[in-house]
Amino acid sequence: MQKLLTDSELLDVLSPDMEDILARHLRIARPWYPHDYVPWSDGRNFALLGGEDWDPAQSELTELTSTALTVSVLIADNLSAYHRDLAKYLRHGPWWRWVGRWTAEENRHEILLRNYLVVSRAVDPIELERMRMTQVVAGLRRPSVHVLDVLARAAFDEAAATVRHRNTAALAENSVVTAIADRLAADDAAHTEVFADLVAAGLNRAPDQAVRAIADQVAVFETPEVTLADGCSGTALLAASGVYEPVRAPEVVFGPLVDRWKIFSRTDFGSAGEQAAAELAVLLGR
Repeated sequence: MQKLLTDSELLDVLSPDMEDILARHLRIARPWYPHDYVPWSDGRNFALLGGEDWDPAQSELTELTSTALTVSVLIADNLSAYHRDLAKYLRHGPWWRWVGRWTAEENRHEILLRNYLVVSRAVDPIELERMRMTQVVAGLRRPSVHVLDVLARAAFDEAAATVRHRNTAALAENSVVTAIADRLAADDAAHTEVFADLVAAGLNRAPDQAVRAIADQVAVFETPEVTLADGCSGTALLAASGVYEPVRAPEVVFGPLVDRWKIFSRTDFGSAGEQAAAELAVLLGR
């Protein structure tokens, strides 16, 4: 029977793995700068500074692409809530350094997206600001969980974001939007790697607890819900268009990670782990 580790013990026993994974991420991370992707020459003043306020006719993006980018920037705007969610659990040594690095890298997404949308006049900047205020004030409310749940949930969050941004790039709206979406997808994929490797380390150190966390997080996983200015669900609109379909999460989000972790071929689970793996197989339709 496996010994159940407390969250404090898990943080300690996984700290060497966190050190190595963070070092690798820093070694291979490609520097990039939000300002490079913004067509500043397209910008002009708004009425307060003697220019012209936004008009719908000024947007050159399709409704689908503007919706996809709006959803992305509003999710990114809520970074403070995601930071708190991670920081509450990962407060020590290399864990804290990773939380800081992840937050700084994610913050570039919000900077880039907002600058692009406002400079290109792709969306109403007043409505965008109103939605930002609503989104950030509402924050992110998640039930209290354990460290391995946090890592599994983050891996799935980042994998889902990778899918969403890759599909946004595939819309081929214009070269700038494609470059932006590709850049964000690359970041999301790199962050998925970090969290996926931490979960893999957890599986090696505490197999039953880790697979239980994975199954539990698959069972309750939801993409962030974003309400647009017209009251419509951004999540529903993206699902209907195929940019991100929650119904396909077992195939495009959970499945690749579960296969990566070799859940169904592992031989180190106890009875509790075998039960969790069986539940996971049902959730994935396997």
